[in-house]
Amino acid sequence: MLNTNLDLQQKNYNMVAEIYQLYLPVYQEVLIPADDSVRLLSQVVEGMDLTELYLAYSSVGRKPGTNPKNLFKVLIYAYMNEIYSTRKIESACRRDINFIWLLEGERVPDHTQISRFRKNRLGDIMERLFYQLVQMLYTVGEVKYENVFLDGTKLEANANRYTFVWKKSIEKNEDKLLLRAVEVANDINKVYSTSFTVDEEDAEKAYWDIQRILEFLDEKMCEENIEYVEGKGKRKSNEQKLLEVLLGYQDRLACYDNSKKILGDRNSYSKTDEDATFMRMKDDHMRNGQLKPGYNVQLAVEAEYVVGAELFSNCSDVGTLKPMLDVMKLNNPNMQIKNFVGDAGYESEENYTYLEEKNITFYIKPLPYESWKTNKFKNDISKRENMHYDPEADEYTCCNDKKLKPTRISKKTSKTGFESEITIYECEDCDGCPFKPQCTKAKGNRQLQVSKNFLEKREQSLANITSEQGITLRINRSIQSEGAFGVLKQDRHFTRFLTRGKQNVKVETLLLCFGFNVNKLHAKIQSERCGKHLHIPKDKSS
Repeated sequence: MLNTNLDLQQKNYNMVAEIYQLYLPVYQEVLIPADDSVRLLSQVVEGMDLTELYLAYSSVGRKPGTNPKNLFKVLIYAYMNEIYSTRKIESACRRDINFIWLLEGERVPDHTQISRFRKNRLGDIMERLFYQLVQMLYTVGEVKYENVFLDGTKLEANANRYTFVWKKSIEKNEDKLLLRAVEVANDINKVYSTSFTVDEEDAEKAYWDIQRILEFLDEKMCEENIEYVEGKGKRKSNEQKLLEVLLGYQDRLACYDNSKKILGDRNSYSKTDEDATFMRMKDDHMRNGQLKPGYNVQLAVEAEYVVGAELFSNCSDVGTLKPMLDVMKLNNPNMQIKNFVGDAGYESEENYTYLEEKNITFYIKPLPYESWKTNKFKNDISKRENMHYDPEADEYTCCNDKKLKPTRISKKTSKTGFESEITIYECEDCDGCPFKPQCTKAKGNRQLQVSKNFLEKREQSLANITSEQGITLRINRSIQSEGAFGVLKQDRHFTRFLTRGKQNVKVETLLLCFGFNVNKLHAKIQSERCGKHLHIPKDKSS
């Protein structure tokens, strides 16, 4: 029979508790298994030095609503379980027994407190906290800094896909604007018999040239008592029209200058996240490979753990190797890397030289390594690799038995300031050669630009990767570094950042890597694989 006495519109739902049986509170320790990853996380964080985390809070005023240590545990555990939204983390703290256990009976933090903690408290210290975990893994023998596998991927930024700013467009529009400013200055000179000039080459000088013209027009309007009018039905004077046009030019020049400062060495940025660069992703929301704002995420992996993480705004990987290893060394001064393993994207003379100076053996696949195996490359007579080289005479011989001898040496400087020595080889005579159309498009003799130092290190790297150890390391690079990205992007579904700004995005990345390492340690402990650093191929292990 329907109970008509129940008041379903009251806020306190315990008012009808008489219809329920009385339950006593359950001890939470009973509900959480002894081998649960949440217990391992708590043990790891308890063993860390969290002094900097507590110093991030002011010593005066109200105390934080939740203990920073417990809040840090909650945030890491959320990233371990694919919970990235602060509102969902708050909901988990109210309903999930593992999150409640981590809070140790403290008040549940709301999404605002969690967001501020992630952004304001962890911004400057998250990197050091992450490398503390890496050092703990080193102490227990899980990592040895012996073989470092480096790889990168592009992750989409939390920015509008259509708020792009391009460097070439800015330079093009700025040049057009300066030409129009010159025309306006010439018109003013004709009317007022003045001699104003506007610099066509330097935008900063042009800005102050326009400023002098503006001051002249302003004085002219004061002398002739010309009223500055605005609004519908008002007729503007010629002086006011010129004044408004030049003011508009000044504002646009200032805008262009600000955009160029934001760009720096990049070619683009997003207006909604100025640190993000437009990159061509492997896959996008429309399945057509269009450009999207994102970051280049670099992860260094050893023994399946992430031992280094860094974010870059440049699209290519070649310029990330040196700063990446420098950051790892800065956070772990005792780190001594023995072997570096990377794909062809990291090959450059600068990177080879850097690794050699650090006494690191490099296993980097040469950029044309795969094309070397094709018949098309082998039959291409224009390729230097298909010409015979005499090291004693230091000369190449083409397919027509013509000698290419060194003529001069030039210097080439990279964007980072690295200087390489380039030897220019030139053919003795290409006139009347029947193979010239297939060999070169130059009108004169065929030339080769060769960096002997680079070729020497490339041959050394090729010998390294084709050795027995090199083959094993290359197999592990595919398994470990690419596998880490596979777990984070596909299994954990982290394909787009939630925050904006390079520092906030880096905190997200380090939280993700911290959780990844704890999960990996838990999996290795449970499967009794601790201390195993490399996957040995079956044919070799047998």
